[in-house]
Amino acid sequence: MQKVLVTGGAGYIGSHACKALKAAGFEPVTFDNLRTGWREAVKFGTLEEGDLLDRARLDEVFAKHKPVAVMHFAALSQVGESVQEPGLYWRNNTGGSQNLIEAMIAADCKRIVFSSTCATYGDQDNVVLDEETPQFPINAYGKSKRAIEEMLEDFGVSDGIEAVIFRYFNVAGADPEAEVGEFHRPETHLIPLILDAIDGKRAALTVFGEDYDTPDGTCIRDYVHVMDLVDAHVLGLRRLLSGDGGRIFNLGTGKGFSVREVMDVAERVTGTPVPHDVGARRAGDCTKLVSGSERAVTELGWRPERSTLEQMVEDAWRWHKTGHYDS
Repeated sequence: MQKVLVTGGAGYIGSHACKALKAAGFEPVTFDNLRTGWREAVKFGTLEEGDLLDRARLDEVFAKHKPVAVMHFAALSQVGESVQEPGLYWRNNTGGSQNLIEAMIAADCKRIVFSSTCATYGDQDNVVLDEETPQFPINAYGKSKRAIEEMLEDFGVSDGIEAVIFRYFNVAGADPEAEVGEFHRPETHLIPLILDAIDGKRAALTVFGEDYDTPDGTCIRDYVHVMDLVDAHVLGLRRLLSGDGGRIFNLGTGKGFSVREVMDVAERVTGTPVPHDVGARRAGDCTKLVSGSERAVTELGWRPERSTLEQMVEDAWRWHKTGHYDS
């Protein structure tokens, strides 16, 4: 069975990717420092504890497991924190990725599926973002991810690294079987925040602004189900293993949902009103962000079949009730 090294495999998206890899016939090996991941989320393969900044540990893990490819999710990802402490993001995200790439080259493992972000596009409001949209990241998180994309391009020229890069939008939902799910500390994602408010784990959800130029006055975002997302990663891996080479893909549905729409669906799914307050707009929040993902559909054969808002909330609620790692 072919092994795939999954950096950040103890986190939200990485743990779902490990489940998808196992189902697809691969053996996932999680590499994680457990800073923002959860030991309990490593259920589908081996856990190797380590930090991307520790090159000797990376070399040891590559020598032990001899993976055929890497899926790289490990990163700090809080936009606000990246503005306040940019050094953390350049050191951890960019420096750690350089260590990883150089360890891959040393181990003759030259295929990587990289988790990038729509934050590389920056503040481009009310346009459909596709892979050809110019990139103007405005914070250290987006800038660090963009730098890693460029690093992969450079190492592709010098050392033959082949990279499938996914830039994705708002990831939501959970494993339908509730073996793994979404849990952050602190929590910053909308659907878990709504569910926390519904079941009393927080006093109320804060809606940041209701005076945007949208039908209901709240921001619109493109949500994609985490299981659809990781299915795309497996398709990207198969592309690399078949010799078709690297490529950049956006992952979204091309359809946005407002904060109010998400709240309304959550109320229908749970049968409970969402306690909420309305606050001021947050600096930097765009009115509408949606993805153009036609390339992934046409070239990878990707089908985001679970990415209806109802399905994402239903799966998240099932996980929310049964699966928190600290419960």
